[in-house]
Amino acid sequence: MVEAVNPPDVWSPFGAFSMAVIQGDGQVVHLKGQVSLDREGRVVGPGDMRVQVRKVLENIRDVLAAMGGQMTDVISLVHYATDIDAFMAAGDIRKEYFVAPYPVTTTVQVERLYRPELMIEIASIAEIPRSRFRRPGPGN
Repeated sequence: MVEAVNPPDVWSPFGAFSMAVIQGDGQVVHLKGQVSLDREGRVVGPGDMRVQVRKVLENIRDVLAAMGGQMTDVISLVHYATDIDAFMAAGDIRKEYFVAPYPVTTTVQVERLYRPELMIEIASIAEIPRSRFRRPGPGN
């Protein structure tokens, strides 16, 4: 069974997706690809990869926190960047959010994301220990 999670502190899904899904008994969590949107769905940092990377990682952190998760629980990331050189130049920002052992990663350059102002989307998978995991209430 898969259960959807849409925390109220992150922008609301506007299509056929959830911010995260919980697989099985709730330890493995698959997060929707996060983009640089604020809670109201406005783009943060148009044209600025560094600002967008930071906001995307904050969104991942906030979605995980809604279930008792932390950035250290992230085991896999897939980066979709519209400018891979700009993304690679923002690598130091990731070190503010992750510590060794780092998640496995895949990075690809794409022509564009669903909104032209967006430069980066990051999908992730986390494993939250049972001791910290909390299943969000209805509507989250």
